[in-house]
Amino acid sequence: VPSSPLQKPALETVRSSLRLLNASAYRLQSECRKTVPPEPGAAVDYQLLTQQVIQCAYDIAKAAKQLVTITTREKKQ
Repeated sequence: VPSSPLQKPALETVRSSLRLLNASAYRLQSECRKTVPPEPGAAVDYQLLTQQVIQCAYDIAKAAKQLVTITTREKKQ
């Protein structure tokens, strides 16, 4: 059975998931750069930074799960 093209609601969900994935990956990269102080001896709030990195990782996992779910659902149809 040939695969059907993504239906409009699924396509919007894919776009939304990809936007979340892209934004979260960019944010994760930005947060990780903060682990290196801009100048020697500058304070880094590692507890806050750790929470931000965890949130980014969660958002990346959430977007990836959405994409897997959509792909799996489309393959079954």
